[in-house]
Amino acid sequence: MSKKKDFGFSRTTRRMTLKDKRVLFISYNGMLDPLGQSQVIPYLRELSRIGLRFTLLSFERDAAWDSEGVAKCEELKEQLNAYDIEWHRLRYHRRPSLPATLYDVMAGTRFASQLVRKNRIEVVHARSHVPATIALNLKRRFPLKMIFDVRGLMAEEYMDAGHWREGSLKYRLTKRTERRLFAASDGVVTLTEAIWPLIKNWDGLGGRNVSHAVVPCCADLERFRFDAEARARRRAELQVEDKFVVVYSGSIGGWYMTGEMMDFFASLRAADSRAHFLWLTTGAHDVVKSMMQARGIAEADYTVRSASPADVSSYLSASDAGMAFIKPCFSKLASSPTKTAEYLACGLPLILNAGVGDSDVLATRERVGTLVHDFTSEEYERAASEILKMAEDVEAKRARTREVAERLFDVRGVGLERYARLYEEVSRS
Repeated sequence: MSKKKDFGFSRTTRRMTLKDKRVLFISYNGMLDPLGQSQVIPYLRELSRIGLRFTLLSFERDAAWDSEGVAKCEELKEQLNAYDIEWHRLRYHRRPSLPATLYDVMAGTRFASQLVRKNRIEVVHARSHVPATIALNLKRRFPLKMIFDVRGLMAEEYMDAGHWREGSLKYRLTKRTERRLFAASDGVVTLTEAIWPLIKNWDGLGGRNVSHAVVPCCADLERFRFDAEARARRRAELQVEDKFVVVYSGSIGGWYMTGEMMDFFASLRAADSRAHFLWLTTGAHDVVKSMMQARGIAEADYTVRSASPADVSSYLSASDAGMAFIKPCFSKLASSPTKTAEYLACGLPLILNAGVGDSDVLATRERVGTLVHDFTSEEYERAASEILKMAEDVEAKRARTREVAERLFDVRGVGLERYARLYEEVSRS
């Protein structure tokens, strides 16, 4: 039996437009991956409740294909079926990178074509560049509408990371494909307000009246919320009852400036001896410990933990501020870190750096955190003083951050509403 609920979505016209609209959603992230769990399934679940009928195709990593992974997939498939979401999966291939990706595109196109015919698909929603390439192939064969969900600027990200040179073969091929994707799209999604004015006139988009939506990485606010009981329990478990706990939740290295976050913490620790750093990360614990030790930060002043997705909210509730430093570069203007929404939802003021997505506006206009403009000791000291001052009126600050999360990052409000509006516009175009 279907478990669809309305949850107060009362726009009759939109319901009539979207009811039983058949959508193929393609994701290059697996549904067993954290991003699939937080940034695909919640949106599809909510949109299915207003009548959209989803066929989901994902590319799953190796862990999904062993005996334990297969069992998890079967369990998840049943859960998705309860929302009338039909899930199919293909194996993700990683190496060698270009041939592996081309293989996945060909295999995905072949399999997705069968799904389009079988389920009489009307709209294909592609999450990022590789699925959009599959969607482009489908649109050439079938009378489909296409939504390109731009999760990042692929060529610019590889260039900013130092993997590609501007003008290299891979860069040129990616940009040429991207132009074709934009030209074929009936709707475009970006994660930030900051990036759209910069790319809307790019080749393929320039001069076209394409439907557009900004949908930041939202959080499930029923799952992420401040819990006083969990706070007391976790702080006792961590032995930080009298500490000012700064948390970082997520992977380390890569785009995330692990060393700079440690340097900031050292300044915070110098300003307030109660400061304690909680690292929530699934791997590389030894790397974190080695880097903290190199900065003279005692083991008693930090904790490194792995936390299951179900436990993250309780650890955030136990904290007093949430941190995320990300390499500031052009491609990151398109980024919306999921952790930002989760921090706010659990009542945490933010410690962010400038030049990443909409973070500058979020920290300054919304007054929910401090913004580091450059990575210097003087700037760290200023920001440390600011975040400590924010913590003085903790109840008011917690209510304020939650209000901002509800207004800007609620998967049921912001995510559902903006995606539904885009689907409606694309369907009518």
